[in-house]
Amino acid sequence: MNFKIIVDSCCDLTEELRERFNISTAPLSIDVGNKHYIDDENLDRDGLLDAMRNSSDVPKTASPGPGPFLDLYQKYENSFVVTLSKELSASYQNAVLAKELLKEEAADKFVKVFNSFSASAGETMIAYKLGELIEAGLNRDEIVEKTEKYVEEMQTLFVLDSLDNLIKAGRMGKLKGKIASFFNIKPVLGATPEGTITLFDKARGSKRAIRKLVEKIGERGENLEKKVLGIAHCNALEKAEYIKEKAAEKYNFRETIIVETAGISTVYANEGGIVLAF
Repeated sequence: MNFKIIVDSCCDLTEELRERFNISTAPLSIDVGNKHYIDDENLDRDGLLDAMRNSSDVPKTASPGPGPFLDLYQKYENSFVVTLSKELSASYQNAVLAKELLKEEAADKFVKVFNSFSASAGETMIAYKLGELIEAGLNRDEIVEKTEKYVEEMQTLFVLDSLDNLIKAGRMGKLKGKIASFFNIKPVLGATPEGTITLFDKARGSKRAIRKLVEKIGERGENLEKKVLGIAHCNALEKAEYIKEKAAEKYNFRETIIVETAGISTVYANEGGIVLAF
């Protein structure tokens, strides 16, 4: 069968992964002040980071409408789609709406939309799982079943070096955020089963937070020897390499993948942010 993987642009990918699994992307968009960005391969990430640093406005993101998804669905017989958590974005709903529109004109085409219940590296790992299952020659139903099980079991953890966007967006009170920043408190966050964000732990200082992040892998993960660890970073390659090294010492992942954050993940994570999924 002819299978295609489609993702929204919060799925952080290397060119190697994109080419290996032939992944296509429906881009989200970002507005910071009067600057507008399309989260595609031409995005100036350094310019985006600079704009966020110099703006008091909350960065605004917009999901792809049904159109970009529908355009991609029309090209392929069987499409597997991975989106941001529907609790964080309308991307999932628009991907599903595009599927319904497709039925009206091409009922023979197959589309399965996966709500990642995550973001960033979480989407990356789901796309990676789909790619491996396709490479293994599984049929469509087997791919869906195994991927749904993977999504259900997947863990997402992250540490933010900067709380600026959380404060600007009202997700952390200004006073609490300023106190946390003053005392250098770093939250260790993660995804709930429903796809929302929750606080798992906190530490004073980035190094301690990263150590706690590595510890959380063992607390929340199972059968790690069968899994791939995905690490997404925003201008924090040294941290990502450190986590890869420490995770290799403590656990037995069969593979570890490091990717840079694209635009949407950069807005969420901000400079220095790290996102893990496994």
